[in-house]
Amino acid sequence: MRHMQTLLLFLNIVVVYISRLNIGVAVVAMTNAETTNPDFPEFDWSEKQISYILSSFYWGYVFTQFPGGALSKRFGAKITMGLATFFSAILSAVTPVSVTWGGWKAFCVIRGLQGLFQGMLFPCIHEHLAKWSPLQERNRLGALSHTGIECGTVLALGITGLIAGGPMGWPGISYVSAALCFAWCLLWFVFAANNATESRFIKEAEKSYIESSLEHADDFHKKKIPIPWKAIWLSVPFNALLLARCAEGWGLATLQAQIPSYLNGVLDMEIKSNALFSALPFLAMWVMSYVYLISADILQRRKILTLSAIRKTMNSFAFWIPAVGLVAIGFLDSDSKTWAIILMTLSVGVNSGATIGSSLNSIDLSPNHAGILMGIVNTIANFMPLFSPLVVGVIVTDSSNRTQWQIVFAISAVVFFVGNLVYIIWGTAVSQPWDAEDYLMPKDAESSSKENDNTQSASGYTNKAVEIADNSEDGVKEN
Repeated sequence: MRHMQTLLLFLNIVVVYISRLNIGVAVVAMTNAETTNPDFPEFDWSEKQISYILSSFYWGYVFTQFPGGALSKRFGAKITMGLATFFSAILSAVTPVSVTWGGWKAFCVIRGLQGLFQGMLFPCIHEHLAKWSPLQERNRLGALSHTGIECGTVLALGITGLIAGGPMGWPGISYVSAALCFAWCLLWFVFAANNATESRFIKEAEKSYIESSLEHADDFHKKKIPIPWKAIWLSVPFNALLLARCAEGWGLATLQAQIPSYLNGVLDMEIKSNALFSALPFLAMWVMSYVYLISADILQRRKILTLSAIRKTMNSFAFWIPAVGLVAIGFLDSDSKTWAIILMTLSVGVNSGATIGSSLNSIDLSPNHAGILMGIVNTIANFMPLFSPLVVGVIVTDSSNRTQWQIVFAISAVVFFVGNLVYIIWGTAVSQPWDAEDYLMPKDAESSSKENDNTQSASGYTNKAVEIADNSEDGVKEN
């Protein structure tokens, strides 16, 4: 059943990524019907209005990461994830009618609300993994579920164009996305459980294996463990993780969003119009995610490296190789277009190691508060893709100016390098003291508890002594 939970998490990421990323193709189909199916309404939206539509999802997404972790901790991942995905599906289903009625403004509202619901999902996913993953399987199960990111991205790029050009036209993109999310909800509410003890289908042997490996008290799942906010924010390993994830957000935004613009402006390559070139980096990420997964699994199973060493090694590959790739791409000229594609694909593909390298580290630091940590990290890190284009806009005033782009790539390379260096020095995969269930127990209550234990022990010794004395007296009488 722990593998079933992993599969469900994988499928959830796939279906929500399809509904999230289908917007690129959908907007093109809605504003240029001749490129897809001309039998459906066409909208005359300006570039500025389209930019609002494309970004509106993230207006909501960045604000519900932290609430998602809190809700998952309070009510469990099953109900929180299930309802978030269900309402996101409803919004997909009503998109065609809403847009026909309210135009681009209605589209922005719909996308913003979808962002609010989907923003809760990844904190829930980490909370769920923490409850279901034995320590020795955490890398494997966590990484397998997160490969849904690359799978969902590739499918979104591949199937949305086919749907838009088919009989259903551009409305079909929203309807198919909604149907996939509804189908997932059905599977989730049948097979999901907040933890192994609540599962209706799990066998006793597996439940015992999972619960014993997590090393917590028998009544753990019934407890409401208070959150040690001060200890979290003052934790050096947590802040190292936070900085690493911010660096990843900045660097990946540059790799995915800015390199195609550079290749178009400086090398005169129209990447976005070529579906194969657009999908190549994400295909590379998908393939490389399994390479990292298998490698980490072997290293951990054979005890070649500790979990901390595995995380830092994978993260170094994921950060430092793309940093070199960014600098190298900036020196290519129009005669090196093939090398440009290779470097772009390699840099983005290698970066998939950041999932094992640092994304799953929140579960290591605190299995009891994994959803909260993920909510904090994702809230802050998701602002980086919003800030980085603004910086690029200030630096790059002429998209054909190589020197300006080299400055952009150099900044991202430094961000990658410093973020990982801090993570190597101060990061760890060891559970932190503030993860303990009784960390916030008042000291006087703790002392009182110990005194009670001592009193009970002393009382036990006294009773035993009286019993021995009584037996001795009975023996004297008999003699």
